[in-house]
Amino acid sequence: QVQLVESGGGLVQAGDSLRLSCTASGRTFSSYGMGWFRQAPGKEREFVAAINWSGSSTYYADSVKGRFTISRDNAKNTVYLQMNSLKSEDTAIYSCARRSRPYVLGYTSPEYDYWGQGTQVTVSS
Repeated sequence: QVQLVESGGGLVQAGDSLRLSCTASGRTFSSYGMGWFRQAPGKEREFVAAINWSGSSTYYADSVKGRFTISRDNAKNTVYLQMNSLKSEDTAIYSCARRSRPYVLGYTSPEYDYWGQGTQVTVSS
């Protein structure tokens, strides 16, 4: 069983930065791609960013490209989401997830099998 625990959310003002962390239990973290998703009130969950097993390949939603950076530290079983130039529309619950297949990226929710509980990010304008 894999457990994912996010941290780093909070209340910030527009233009500020936050760094989210997601720490995984288990010994297979370094073999799997990871992703960040978010869900705003009344909206469907949406893809934010993904990273492959080694960190050599990343992919971003157009809405966050150039502002957010996903990275990972396999020695710490942790994936990060650095969020800069935050906007009010970034307000959501952010969740990390583990790709269901090793090594590859994934861009949609069904491609992930383990999910964290989420961390709230609120950006005031």
